[in-house]
Amino acid sequence: MSTFEDLAGMEPLRIWDGVAARAVEGERSSFAVVELDPGSVVPEHAHANEQLGLVLRGSVEFRVGDETRELGPGSTWCIPGDVPHEVTAGAEGAVVIDVFAPARADWAAIERDPPREPLWP
Repeated sequence: MSTFEDLAGMEPLRIWDGVAARAVEGERSSFAVVELDPGSVVPEHAHANEQLGLVLRGSVEFRVGDETRELGPGSTWCIPGDVPHEVTAGAEGAVVIDVFAPARADWAAIERDPPREPLWP
């Protein structure tokens, strides 16, 4: 990846069925603009990375540990490393930003789709 890149030129990562992420990878952190299809599910999982996020468009039901919230545009989250979490996109889907520290090195092995027009901005 070059120093500068547009979302439209990035190859989305197929993280889960109905969930695609355009990732910007740094040496110590990474972030992704994640598009969730309506009703798509990010199954429960945990990772060592701390995760911060923001809903840009749409809605999600987000569970972190034992706490569940309905989140819409402007809502944020902070997930410590190794804490189980899961997400279900609302009826209109969602676009969120996720920030990870350290960087998500495990994403290098995920299959990429050809570039396509992003749902945001």
